[in-house]
Amino acid sequence: MKPEGIILADPHPQVRSALRLLLEQADGLRIAGEAGTAEEAITRVRTSCPALILLDWGLPGVSPGNLIGMLRDWCPDLLVIALSSRPESRQPALAAGVDGFVSKGEPPERVLSVVRSVLKGSDP
Repeated sequence: MKPEGIILADPHPQVRSALRLLLEQADGLRIAGEAGTAEEAITRVRTSCPALILLDWGLPGVSPGNLIGMLRDWCPDLLVIALSSRPESRQPALAAGVDGFVSKGEPPERVLSVVRSVLKGSDP
């Protein structure tokens, strides 16, 4: 199965809704599903093997480092962009193997730019 689509994994429905709106308006991007917990994220990745997951670094259920490993066990080519309202989470997220990091305080254009860069395989 060729990975495609994006999973939005954030505990806050309003954040998922804003991300969905932003990404659905961009050409060539498709949302494959949403998750509000780590368990839901695992289920979504297992059933759809998306190209990318936008993962809240504080998603409840499983520690982020362990969650990334579990997700990639099911979908080895999965790209992961960590989202956090805490910019100091950047280094731990990158050390855990994420492909990109976006602070939730950054403008929507930055989110879109990082998503496109990571999907193209270039540095965000």
